Amino acid sequence: MVLSLIHKSTPLILSVDGVSKSFDGFKAINDLSFYLEEGELRTVIGPNGAGKSTFMDLITARTRPDEGQITLHLEEGHDVDLRRVREHQVSQLGIGRKFQNPTVYASHSVYDNLLLSLNNNRGIWASLRFKEQKRDREKIFEVMKAIRLQDVKGTLAGALSHGQKQWLEIGMLLAQDPKIMLVDEPAAGMSDEETDRTGELLLGLAGKHSLIVIEHDMEFVRQIASRVTVLHQGSVLKEGDFDTVRSDEKVVEVYLGRQARKH
Repeated sequence: MVLSLIHKSTPLILSVDGVSKSFDGFKAINDLSFYLEEGELRTVIGPNGAGKSTFMDLITARTRPDEGQITLHLEEGHDVDLRRVREHQVSQLGIGRKFQNPTVYASHSVYDNLLLSLNNNRGIWASLRFKEQKRDREKIFEVMKAIRLQDVKGTLAGALSHGQKQWLEIGMLLAQDPKIMLVDEPAAGMSDEETDRTGELLLGLAGKHSLIVIEHDMEFVRQIASRVTVLHQGSVLKEGDFDTVRSDEKVVEVYLGRQARKH
């Protein structure tokens, strides 16, 4: 890991500068620049193949950029060059990622799923056997309250509804105290009520955490977005508030118009 120490007076927590990434001659990311402020909730939209998943992979060091800089800005002016860290180090630095399909320990309770996440430097069985401290229990109940699953704390995760599994996995990220949360299509497959509740949950996390949310459901985006980034062909096509993005002719042409035709 390489740390460059630069004193800053900026509220940015993540900077992506001129990043490009190709796979077998296909440019999945093309001179992409993106800046996330501390405590910001940013939604990222775009058509299939726009580069959204590759963008997340680059931030989490699952893949390396061919060009450009990716920088995590920590406290006291400490900057981390994310091109030079390994994937397992990313979570230790405070970047957590939730994929579209929830991944929970189905045969363990809601409480134990959060316990395993809280102690993610331990093995599974070591985490279950270790003696819990008061601060551990307090943290778990704080997270359960945030995701509104305290009433099902003893329920096996495999028995939860789809929406509850999504909330639990968000809680599993929260248990790790992430600085940045990357959340991929959290409202996919949810009922309207679950979608509204998910939006409330994410809005409640903004400020305490910085979030990047990839989403296709434009009503959900409307609910949570203060700033939207539109990706197209691996680059930023448009960025702004929801109404600005929603009314942009190019965005309508390459993305929103396609959505309308699908429906």
